[in-house]
Amino acid sequence: MNKTLFIFALFFTSICFSQSVRFDGFIQDEQKNPLEMANIMAVNNATKAMDSYGITNDKGKFQLTLKPNTSYTVKVSYLGMKSKEIAVSTKTENIAQNIVMDGAGIELEGVEIVREMPVSIKGDTIVYNADSFKSGTEKKLEDVLKKLPGVEVNADGEIEVEGKKVSKLMVEGKDFFDGDTKLGVKNIPADAIDKVQVLRNYNEISQLKGLENDQENVAMNIKLKEGKKNFWFGDVTAGTGVAELDSRYIINPKLFYYSPKYSINLITNFNNIGELPLTAQDYFKFTGGFKNMMKKGGSSFNVSSNDLGISVLRNNRAKEIETKFGATNFSYSPAKTWTISGFGILSTSKTDLETKSQTTILDSGDQQKRDELTHQKNNLGLFKLSSTYKPNDKFQFDYDILTKLSKQQEDTDLLRESVVNNVADAESIFTNKKQDPTSVNQNLSLYYTQSAKNIFAFEMQHLYQDENPFYNANLRTQPFDLAGYTVGQNRNDLNQDRFVKTNKLDAKLDYYYMVTPKSNINITLGNTYSYQNFNSHIFQILDNGDQNDLETPENNNDVNYNFDDVFLGFHYKILTGKFTFTPGVSVHSYAMKNTQLGTDYSQNFVKVLPDFFALYQIKKSETLTYNFSLTNDFTDINQLAAGYVLSDYSSLFRGNRFLENATSQVHSLRYFKYNMFNFENIFANATYTKKVDAIKTQADFEGINQSSVPYNSNLADETFSGMGTYGRSFLKNYKASATASLNWSKFNNIQNDKLATTESFVQNYTIRASTNYKNLPNIEFGYNLLVNKYSGSTFYTDKPFARLDYYFLDSFSFVSEYEFYHYYNGNKTVDNEYDFLSASLIYQKKNSKWEYKVSATNLLNTKYLNDDSFSQFSTRVSQYTVQPRYIIFSMKYNL
Repeated sequence: MNKTLFIFALFFTSICFSQSVRFDGFIQDEQKNPLEMANIMAVNNATKAMDSYGITNDKGKFQLTLKPNTSYTVKVSYLGMKSKEIAVSTKTENIAQNIVMDGAGIELEGVEIVREMPVSIKGDTIVYNADSFKSGTEKKLEDVLKKLPGVEVNADGEIEVEGKKVSKLMVEGKDFFDGDTKLGVKNIPADAIDKVQVLRNYNEISQLKGLENDQENVAMNIKLKEGKKNFWFGDVTAGTGVAELDSRYIINPKLFYYSPKYSINLITNFNNIGELPLTAQDYFKFTGGFKNMMKKGGSSFNVSSNDLGISVLRNNRAKEIETKFGATNFSYSPAKTWTISGFGILSTSKTDLETKSQTTILDSGDQQKRDELTHQKNNLGLFKLSSTYKPNDKFQFDYDILTKLSKQQEDTDLLRESVVNNVADAESIFTNKKQDPTSVNQNLSLYYTQSAKNIFAFEMQHLYQDENPFYNANLRTQPFDLAGYTVGQNRNDLNQDRFVKTNKLDAKLDYYYMVTPKSNINITLGNTYSYQNFNSHIFQILDNGDQNDLETPENNNDVNYNFDDVFLGFHYKILTGKFTFTPGVSVHSYAMKNTQLGTDYSQNFVKVLPDFFALYQIKKSETLTYNFSLTNDFTDINQLAAGYVLSDYSSLFRGNRFLENATSQVHSLRYFKYNMFNFENIFANATYTKKVDAIKTQADFEGINQSSVPYNSNLADETFSGMGTYGRSFLKNYKASATASLNWSKFNNIQNDKLATTESFVQNYTIRASTNYKNLPNIEFGYNLLVNKYSGSTFYTDKPFARLDYYFLDSFSFVSEYEFYHYYNGNKTVDNEYDFLSASLIYQKKNSKWEYKVSATNLLNTKYLNDDSFSQFSTRVSQYTVQPRYIIFSMKYNL
């Protein structure tokens, strides 16, 4: 199949090259200076269609691909100059011609020409005309974005533009679910999209734009077609189908309304075909638009989650998934100076997982094989209300409150086979995990411009988090020797309750003084204060049903922990020539106290932490950036609680109240180049981190059972990561890219009283190429190689892939995707091959509101997929059962 697609690609390429004429040259001003980023397009005089377009490079060079023996009107526009039209008639030979613009000012028709261009640039904004890239098979925003040059969308719905992650998604200037890109790319209808605006160097606070280093900040705004404004639009989908043993269904209504004063979005999805609008993993990482306001502080104090390690899904790869999802997002402006917005999301899912895995202990070589059947119930809720008041350009007041609610349960029935000292044993184990955590995050911000030289910003954020995980394991063997434990039971029924409460307050006041138009001073006064309480209790259920409470201090926790960081920061930003420098330093006063076992343990000290930023603006779209930071890393209460905590039935953990902070030294270098002339995109970055006094784990293994305690290591941990991407367009119908990423880590731990150094080296390489025709089949094909090298083990995954989409007969769309996996280790003791094929055929007459679709997933009926993972003490190889083949017939009505 891959050979066939490759032949097709060569065939299309040869057609394009053999039936085209190249028209190139330079666009200059009256003084013969090159005009970079001038727009040029060729309009076919016979068909009135735009056959080719281009944007000049830094030397003013342009290149158009035209049809032979055709008459064209070539239109040229450049901001601030009079638009120009020239007549060009092609034969079969290439044409070279320079074009000179005159500076007679901006004309209205020039603005119109820019709007017609498939891609145009205005300052920090790139504007894509969506219709110029559509072939007819696009159904959602995601399908459109994947065809735009320089834009990528991954499987998790994250958008990258020019190698930078899009941090906020808006529609008509209004946040779409607070900028969450996944909900947007999976649900916004493609036929509603007029323009895609990419906002580079983005700062949502206008007063702070240019004062800080926003070069990595990218936002995206979707402009709707005129017929979609002030009217409800969207679609309603309903479908039914069959799998091997049962029926399948999907019900998916989506409604949208946008006007200048208010907007409403409604998204629902009920299905058992594996569509997950929001996974549990998405839920826990959902920030709701809250910023990392302490990123310049020099301290890292992150509140960890007590989520019991409930399994999260890899996209829709599970044995069975049934989902019920509803979400609404609104924005309302009672006045021009005041905007209220918010959203609510509810999601319920039932999931069956079937997993086979093998874990190998690195030091001893002992092994544990597990066959697991897991059933999950996830009820997730997200609610946010926001208010922005901006009476003038000098003052802005923001308030946000985000609430997360969840109720999760996971029951697992597993068969464990262990091989310890070459002696095999097997037993059945039952585990149960429950949790219903709550968190409330509030944000208050004030921004005031006192004068052109004096700007103030006050930000405060409060987090309240209440967690109550419960863990139960029922097994035959006694895993641990715990004080007060009753031995000799037929089954060992271990249980633990945990209750963790957190109150964390961050506040900072920034003062900016403009020394010159190209330099400013930033003084920051900040404070992070956290109070946490940790309670836990281990108990045993005896064979007769009685409860045996293990009351000794080592089996229980009652801990209070206070953390206080007061700091003063100073940063100086200056632009000189092509360089931007921002040196900075912060002085911190730390105070920590944990109370447990009837005593207090306190730490107090002062630390000076420098940081440095440098940017070399080589050209308009070519930069080299260097970042250095020295950060104090602090643990939260979870690693300070000295009583035992059940991580799982074979792992027991106890904290260390005497832990100290670690210090991280981070160096990062980033190179970026983007050429609108041929949409060439070059991106590379490298990051080196050295962590001193890192909090490490001292682990003792008794067979496959692990007891561990954290400690401060006097040996440094090191990590190095690097990534490089090269992509470009060829002519106007071809796009190709190559990506390589590397991640090397070196860790030091103590295992069975011996110092153990472990290393991991992960490599990921991808090449891909695609076409973008209007009237021919479009293909994308590529190859991915993943190499995971751990201490003593190497795993490989070869993955060629291909995608075909074709819009034909003005009514039909055909889309098919294929992925082939070859998974094996270095000595071929693991060697599996599997593949996935999906296809859909859609019928919709032009201008009809009805769409009919037949789709099939997992056509080859693949049963499972493979994965591997690495901890600093063991390696694990896993096999997951996936959903079977199913065929769905659905109808969609477009409003």
